[in-house]
Amino acid sequence: MKHAILIIDDERDMLNLLARTLSPELDARIVTASSADEALAVLDREAFDLVLSDIKMPGMDGLELLRRIKDHRPDQTVVMMTAFGSIDMVVHAMQNGAYDFVTKPFDHDALVVSLRKALERSGLLKENRMLQRSCFSGGLHQDLVGQSMAMKKVYETMAMVAGTDVTVLITGESGTGKNMVARAIHNMSERRSGPFITVNCPTVPEAILESELFGYRKGAFTHATGNKTGLFQEADNGTIFLDEIGEISPAIQTKLLRVLQDKEIKPLGDTRLIKVNTRIIASTNQNLPDLIRKGQFREDFYYRLNVLPIAMPPLRDRDKDIPLIASHLLEKHCRNMGKPLKTLSPDLLDVLMTKPWEGNIRELENVIIRGILYADGPAVTVTDAGLETRPDKAATMKNGPVSTNLSYKDAKEKALLEFNRAYLSHHLSECQGNVSQAARNMGLERQALQQVMKRFDIRGDLFRKE
Repeated sequence: MKHAILIIDDERDMLNLLARTLSPELDARIVTASSADEALAVLDREAFDLVLSDIKMPGMDGLELLRRIKDHRPDQTVVMMTAFGSIDMVVHAMQNGAYDFVTKPFDHDALVVSLRKALERSGLLKENRMLQRSCFSGGLHQDLVGQSMAMKKVYETMAMVAGTDVTVLITGESGTGKNMVARAIHNMSERRSGPFITVNCPTVPEAILESELFGYRKGAFTHATGNKTGLFQEADNGTIFLDEIGEISPAIQTKLLRVLQDKEIKPLGDTRLIKVNTRIIASTNQNLPDLIRKGQFREDFYYRLNVLPIAMPPLRDRDKDIPLIASHLLEKHCRNMGKPLKTLSPDLLDVLMTKPWEGNIRELENVIIRGILYADGPAVTVTDAGLETRPDKAATMKNGPVSTNLSYKDAKEKALLEFNRAYLSHHLSECQGNVSQAARNMGLERQALQQVMKRFDIRGDLFRKE
């Protein structure tokens, strides 16, 4: 299926040129608009994989158009076009949700590469939404987000076990979403109209856990002044989720083994066995085989639990999912807090992608919530989220705008000077002073690169090897 691209520019010749050249290169259906108002009308009628818009236009400019697009379609991929040198506009556009920007005059090959990356991003988002709908129609827990290979394997296993009554053991580090997977399996199953009861095993003292799970009869112990129905009976025809089952004692394990084997419970103080039709889903962040070797977990109980395991990957092993998860959490919590929808600044996304996330999704969610609360502008920044800039980036800025001894204008100029000298020096060194090759690698026209070099007093001959 062809991609759909909307291009907005007030110059008709530019529109015709882009439509004629990009359509075959990107295998795309191109729609054009000569103003922001016309573009909004087109977007009301149909959806596009990519919007490519000029910034400077009469009437509503590209930045206002970007804001309106993001208000109605937060996931829309937008690439902005700008004349060389409009640094402030570029920064503003990226902060407000633009995926990328390209400079005029275009280097055609660099433009195509940039737009292909943008279309790939749109494809990943679309694939994620389709995967969720196909795997979990009628039962998706909306916080399950991700399209990495590790998560696709999780989705496939969930879809497979949902139509059965087999016991499921979900393993993984704390904060990886084990409880969400358990609820999603229940919602996808034939038991979805029945109860879903969660038992957080570590928080219930052992002396109480048995009576909570199986119930008791009046007089079973000192304060048993009446009969109590246990959670297994309350979850009849539904699902009971035993969260962090590795924390329960061997005595409780023995009683649960009977439930798994015979589907029967025995309330405290009762002589009768009661049949229950309750599915068990369990989770643990511990290594149960290690506990078995230490004599802390029953081997027969483990094999009864581990009929169909689902291993939740830690966030550091699915870093491709981080932008999707962060954007989902941002939209979710902006809505829950009654805040205007914000975006994630490029620097923040860069930091999010490099953190080890020992607390996994739960830790990421806390960072996003903190960022929403502290963000004054439309974009959540690294500072808003309470994080630190990556060390390699911080090093390039140590004498830049963080200096309180400079005015904002002087600090910005100093930062731009240092960035351009470092960036251009790297590429010119890589190409041994070949300006044409360096320009191609940087996605610039040769003339544009020469202008930058002249502005920052950088000589290409200094990088040529004898």
